Amino acid sequence: MGCQSSHPSAIPELDEIMLETGFSQANVVRLYDRFQALDKEQKGYLSKYDLQGIGELAVNPLGDRIINAFFKEGEELTDFRSFIRVLAHFRPLEKGKSNETGRPEPTPNSRLRKLQFAFQLYDQDSDGKISRDEMLQVLRLMVGIQVTDEQLACIAERTIQEADQDGDGAISFEEFATSVEKLNIEQRMSLRLLK
Repeated sequence: MGCQSSHPSAIPELDEIMLETGFSQANVVRLYDRFQALDKEQKGYLSKYDLQGIGELAVNPLGDRIINAFFKEGEELTDFRSFIRVLAHFRPLEKGKSNETGRPEPTPNSRLRKLQFAFQLYDQDSDGKISRDEMLQVLRLMVGIQVTDEQLACIAERTIQEADQDGDGAISFEEFATSVEKLNIEQRMSLRLLK
């Protein structure tokens, strides 16, 4: 594969992918080339092992959770269309235009979808709530050994208390969305994948 770029006609369902992700044709081609570079054996799909070779994910404390997001529950492989759907969550919104193609913003890149994606990185048991234990797991991943378990437990407890509006001891998606409403999630969950 090397530095040679794929021809757009080599990408199955190109128009549908562009429509549902908001990526331009040139961006889809670049991401397809990246997909093929990760698919060293040219199988047409990626495994978790293939994605673990991405340096940025290897050093990201939430790298394993991000990698897991590329795979539907119970599945061990992801095809290009599923791969690019996940990447669409991280596509930055451009100021002054709805997206790179000029069409209305596709669902994967909306504020709501970005929030849902972020929420599921915390909600590992998919019960619709972020428990103290799940919050503690994420904090441990993010700070490592620099903070004691006691300090982490206090931070997790305080975070839950501040966001938990219904008093059930956990954070629902609605509570999560409310607690981060002032954050510019559209930019914080954006990666310049294609420069």
